[in-house]
Amino acid sequence: HDAGYQVHIHTNGDEATAVALDALEEVLSRNPRPDHRHTLQHCQMADEAQFRRIKALGVCVNLFSNHLYYWGDQHMTETMGPDRARRMNATGTAERLGVPFTIHSDTPITPLDPLFTAWCAVNRLTESGEVLGPDECISVRSALRAITLGAAYTLKMDGEIGSIEAGKWADFAVLDADPLEVDPRALKDVPVSGTMIGGRAVES
Repeated sequence: HDAGYQVHIHTNGDEATAVALDALEEVLSRNPRPDHRHTLQHCQMADEAQFRRIKALGVCVNLFSNHLYYWGDQHMTETMGPDRARRMNATGTAERLGVPFTIHSDTPITPLDPLFTAWCAVNRLTESGEVLGPDECISVRSALRAITLGAAYTLKMDGEIGSIEAGKWADFAVLDADPLEVDPRALKDVPVSGTMIGGRAVES
């Protein structure tokens, strides 16, 4: 922090998040730095009070939304119980409180598929079909922003990538259907018809 670096910190449980926030609060009080964008990676079990601290400190989060599908059932029934499991990867809370956030797959832990990751954050379905924490669901538009401009923001690359506009890299995927028009539960199945890299079409 003192050297001007942006720091990405891996936290999973709420105690790990508390330790990281304590450290960030200490260094920021000693050496305030606007727009530092330090980011908590996973931040799986943060509660609302911690998200309020995250917002106050100007910290970003990168939430592991795929975790809901692949391990939601096990966390609900075996490791932490339904009440705690329902707040896992709380994109709804982050959005409501104005915390800058993105979402991820933690590849190779789960497959790299941005539309599936967005689908997880929108629907919060476990492998058994349980909706895990419906209050934490976000809209398709919000999820698409999280995997594009949200990710770019947490990397301090939002001036170069993350949206289609003049002056940015012309890297994007072309979809066969409007993801804002399909049933949200079908979001993961929208076909990709092509990819542009540097403004040029590339073969898949």
